Amino acid sequence: MIFFDTTKTGAAGHRSGLMRVSARLRDELGSAATAVSWPEWDRQAGPGDWFLTGEPFSDDERPGFADFLAARRCRCAAIFHDAIPLRYPHITWPRSVARHPRYLKMLSQFDRIWAVSAASRTDLLGFWGWQGVATTPPVDVLALGADFRSGPRPSSAGMATAPGSVRRSPGEGGPAVHPPVLSAGAAPGSLAEATIPSLLCVGILEPRKNQAFLLEVCVALWREGLRFDLHLAGRVNPHFGEPVRARLKELQRDFPGLHYHATADDAALGRLYAAARASVFPTIAEGCGLPLLESLWQGVPCVASDLPVLRENGAGGGCLFAAVNDPVAWQTALRGVLTDDALQQRLAAEAGARALPTWADAALALRAGLTAS
Repeated sequence: MIFFDTTKTGAAGHRSGLMRVSARLRDELGSAATAVSWPEWDRQAGPGDWFLTGEPFSDDERPGFADFLAARRCRCAAIFHDAIPLRYPHITWPRSVARHPRYLKMLSQFDRIWAVSAASRTDLLGFWGWQGVATTPPVDVLALGADFRSGPRPSSAGMATAPGSVRRSPGEGGPAVHPPVLSAGAAPGSLAEATIPSLLCVGILEPRKNQAFLLEVCVALWREGLRFDLHLAGRVNPHFGEPVRARLKELQRDFPGLHYHATADDAALGRLYAAARASVFPTIAEGCGLPLLESLWQGVPCVASDLPVLRENGAGGGCLFAAVNDPVAWQTALRGVLTDDALQQRLAAEAGARALPTWADAALALRAGLTAS
């Protein structure tokens, strides 16, 4: 039996990337896993059982967890997301910063680890080496699912759209169309005036996700005369996100194409993706980068930060990469995907043609790995 840790997932009122991973894996494991929560779990597990967690932990949050690890009768496996709290402590939740070193050391006592990317695997192994940890478990890479909601992949994924197609709004049904962007000066009532494309950025509002930088890049393009909408979707980080939201609200007074969706569920995000000419992901650091994968699943190209982990997931096609915090590089990339129909259609076709992993694939890989151990 797999005892699947849902201590935080079950209580969370939001859908962060970590919560999303745990929830989707739990769903796909189905009857092969039993959900447990600390400290309510009675820990009646034997040598043939597994305790599997995808959540960071500490003894402060889970009293007795270190003792459980030391005296456990079952085997323990974990999904490791990232070492971001160690690399960027100044923009990470204080509790995460305080917890992370001990958490990474405790992971070395597990029997199996799956990292969510090769980059995260390198970070974990590097930390253990730096700390002089002599005995460590095997660490494999788990390809996370790109299917951000249940059901078949959108049939329009990768379909090229002819220049001049009339765009539907994010609330309408039917296949997406991605019209060309138009410069200022279009004649009133013309097709050019009616076709305003959109960009979509998904992620919690905070410095690490870098929406403040993206806003200034888009302001520069709007002031050039390019006409497009920018949609930001994600809750506000209560520790670090308020300056980002304040700047967003300030800019909305001057730029009506700027939209914010604080509580978009999967259905709403699906509509936003379907109406987007491209997604944008200007993040500073990631463990995996689910918004990039989920955009490609929808057949929507992604303009992303040139990070090793995003290259890892985006190198198969459908992406443009721009150097982190380089305004000229980002303006060039966004201008290209907005104004070059051939480029946008090629990227969309690449995205739709990719064989991307699903959450069912990820759950199957976990079960196979645990069964073989």
